[in-house]
Amino acid sequence: MGRNGEEARVRVFMLGWEFPPFISGGLGTACYGLTKALDQLGVKVTFVLPKMVDDRYATHVKLLTPQAKKRAGGKRITRSHEEELANVRFRSILSPLQAYATPQTYDEQIAEYLRLRRETTTTTEGPGDAGGGRADYAGDMYREVHRYAAMAMELARDEEFDVVHAHDWMTYPAGIGVAMASGKPLVVHIHSTEFDRSGEHVNQMVYDIEREGMQRAGKVIAVSHFTRGVVISRYGIPGDKVEVVYNGVERNGTWSTEPVTIRREEKIVLFLGRITMQKGPEYFLQSAKKVLDVMDNVKFVMAGSGDLMYRSVELAAQLGIGHKVLFTGFLRGDDVRRIFRMADLYVMPSVSEPFGIAPLEALDNDVPVIISKQSGVSEVLRHALKVDFWDVNEMANKIVAVLRYPPLRMTLRNHGNFEVRKLRWRDAARNCLRIYEETQVPV
Repeated sequence: MGRNGEEARVRVFMLGWEFPPFISGGLGTACYGLTKALDQLGVKVTFVLPKMVDDRYATHVKLLTPQAKKRAGGKRITRSHEEELANVRFRSILSPLQAYATPQTYDEQIAEYLRLRRETTTTTEGPGDAGGGRADYAGDMYREVHRYAAMAMELARDEEFDVVHAHDWMTYPAGIGVAMASGKPLVVHIHSTEFDRSGEHVNQMVYDIEREGMQRAGKVIAVSHFTRGVVISRYGIPGDKVEVVYNGVERNGTWSTEPVTIRREEKIVLFLGRITMQKGPEYFLQSAKKVLDVMDNVKFVMAGSGDLMYRSVELAAQLGIGHKVLFTGFLRGDDVRRIFRMADLYVMPSVSEPFGIAPLEALDNDVPVIISKQSGVSEVLRHALKVDFWDVNEMANKIVAVLRYPPLRMTLRNHGNFEVRKLRWRDAARNCLRIYEETQVPV
């Protein structure tokens, strides 16, 4: 492997959960940013997704599946914008696995899928059979994760690569299997742990998969020192094996600069993320109540979806602030950009956040941020107000201060925006290249 990043010709077999436009959280954003930067450094990447990339949406990627290859007479089938990721190929395995799923939500999803399939039964076999056959909808999530691993090992036989890079727990069994079968080193990337998602009430199956993946890997990449500490203390991984690579932010020059047409006197405080325990939505609403006790010209926007969505709506009503809280549901693309341009302040009250890309995106859009101290991104942002997630009084005080004092808001926005410019995916990619070079196959 070349030491010079721009001349690197290393080949990576990468296992991820999601990729644009299939994004349900920060993992897809991180996978895209890192993969695009590796591509620009000349790294050859075969990116494997546990789903079928629909032709209608494949604008970022080149799609290559065994069936497509056969239909094309052995020629690669490509999609639009091929030049954007010149060194990246995408392979898909039909699987119901989804990012941020739990064994419980997986069972619910399968039940709903089977119900819909019974209602719309067809005799044709769709293009989703990529990666070697139908998905198995009869088993549980544990069984599906290992079925996916077996399919990934089969798919990897036709690929040439120097290192296996697996993102988060669902792909760890696949990463272990591919690494063992190929004799290549394994790198696992920790974007979130079971302790972040579930607190102290961890799912033992998920924890065991995470721990085995970290143990079997030659190197473990954590997205922050906060997460590195969890990996060492909770999973028993040696510190010299765990490297920190911070996420970056994608500066998108194609974003619209049209002025917001909504005329308003109210300030807008934004929560953008999955509405789930890890993200602390109840602390956001409790602090909103305290802000509204002293300021009336404020609206709180909760953009996202998740298992606590309906409970959050009920909590807003119970607090008597339902008329001041807008729930938008899940947003993507232009809608995310539009909501950032409308916001006066972004708040991330996460209970346990390995990193946190959304604050970087907010600052990139000139929106000042308040973030929890229990987040990895707090390690790299100096010009952001920080608060313990549980301290709703202090969170409310800081929200009021930013909204009432324009000089403070301007300082946070301008200096924070300058800080964000230093966090680039290209630097993360160079760090990954170094880690690839240093990774050995575990004995």
